[in-house]
Amino acid sequence: MSMLAYDGTAMLGRQLLRMRNNPGLLILTQTMPVSMLLFFGYVFGSALAMPGEAYRSFLVPGLLVATAAGGIMTGMFQAAQDTHRGVTDRFRTLPMSRAAVPLGQAAADVVVTAVGTVPFLLVGLAVGWRIEGGPLAAVGAVGLLMLFRFACTWAGIYLGLLTRNEEAAGQLGGATFLLPLLSSAYIPTSGLPGWLRTVAEWNPISAVATALRDLFGNAPVPDEAAWPVAHPVAGSLLWCAVLLGVFVPLAVRQYAHGER
Repeated sequence: MSMLAYDGTAMLGRQLLRMRNNPGLLILTQTMPVSMLLFFGYVFGSALAMPGEAYRSFLVPGLLVATAAGGIMTGMFQAAQDTHRGVTDRFRTLPMSRAAVPLGQAAADVVVTAVGTVPFLLVGLAVGWRIEGGPLAAVGAVGLLMLFRFACTWAGIYLGLLTRNEEAAGQLGGATFLLPLLSSAYIPTSGLPGWLRTVAEWNPISAVATALRDLFGNAPVPDEAAWPVAHPVAGSLLWCAVLLGVFVPLAVRQYAHGER
């Protein structure tokens, strides 16, 4: 375990340095959620039954979770890039823990996401969003958000190691944009047709978005929803456990064995 911690910390530093040396991508990933908040909040908000500020209060937690789900795309692209350029093969020759490289990547992604969440929340406050719950609940909401990002990044790392190609990972990662659309990230699921509402409510993004709205005090838990949405905190933790339980061992094994 001490070897994993030491090697993982070294890989964390390497990933943070890598992100610092690519400021364009960093700026894009940090400003995109803010742009979406302003666009969705003022354009879509005028078309929904909820008043503008009420919709923006509903939207902020949903966009936070949609951004966290973007860990699939970033994890996939970075892992595929390292594999395609031979960096992963060079790391395999070093005497280090096989879990250190993907762990460092996932941890660095969470650090960058946490830093990027601050300006997003400040813009949210500026457009009318407020934390209506208690401070401990708000801290719990942020912690749950980072856990979900961590779990999504591991899923992306595994897929990136599997594709082994930057272009393929970029194209496949772009498809993850559909995931928040099939959830309650942007709109309530109550107005959806029966089968589509079921799909949306069993989407992990819906459970986490509902949990954040509940913890922040922005919106009540929907009535007669599927179990993960009706019990959003428990449902979110269960989804995170499932994602980590599936993709952590798969990613470590894929990293260790490569093409074999």
